[in-house]
Amino acid sequence: MPEGPSILILKELVQQFKHKTVAEATCNNKSLDASLLVDKCIIDFKSWGKHFLICFPKFTVRIHMMMFGTYRINAHTAKPPRLGVRFTDDTELNFYACQLQLIMEPLDKVYDWQADIMSDHWSSRKAIKKMKADPDLLVCDALMDQHIFSGVGNIIKNEALFNARIHPESLVSALPPKKLSEMINEAVKYSFQFLEQKQAGTLKKNWKAYHKKECPRNHVPIIRKDTGKSHRTSFYCEVCQKLYK
Repeated sequence: MPEGPSILILKELVQQFKHKTVAEATCNNKSLDASLLVDKCIIDFKSWGKHFLICFPKFTVRIHMMMFGTYRINAHTAKPPRLGVRFTDDTELNFYACQLQLIMEPLDKVYDWQADIMSDHWSSRKAIKKMKADPDLLVCDALMDQHIFSGVGNIIKNEALFNARIHPESLVSALPPKKLSEMINEAVKYSFQFLEQKQAGTLKKNWKAYHKKECPRNHVPIIRKDTGKSHRTSFYCEVCQKLYK
């Protein structure tokens, strides 16, 4: 599943289509009436965590890549796109295996921009307040909660917890304040490292815990386990990642 940094890369790549008018649009399911886009001008592209937003004057199309979503710019695959857009200059933008939603409300009423971990509006203080509201919250679930850390996915979760030396099954309420701040700072820092490494093609090469077999600090086996309420896979070292209970 594309995480927040990958959506920022997509947003940068499609700036060429800003202010262009849609000549033809297709959608291969009933999630969106593609005819609504025809003759409409794209006024902006935005993102909120894992959500990619195509903004028109009176509505927004939300695209979520889910687990296997892809896109093609000025190209297409043999399969019909979930959403295909051709512009008046014959350029095109195609999305596959994604989830679509039409948003009619102003985006400021829909999204908490302070929850987007890579946004200029990101608020660590607000994230702490949300986490403290649930005394039974595990750190692995907190980081994957898009209402708290929008844009964080399983890669960022695992790498941030490894860097902060925190066991994924630790209770948020048991973390000392400095350790909680460290976890948040590592999540933010690694998100931007993810972006840089993704752009450079070195992301996988630099993983320390995610899908690794040995801890690079202690040279002991990395534990692989489904953790938390979401049962997403965690990769961690039992020696250097402390369990706070």
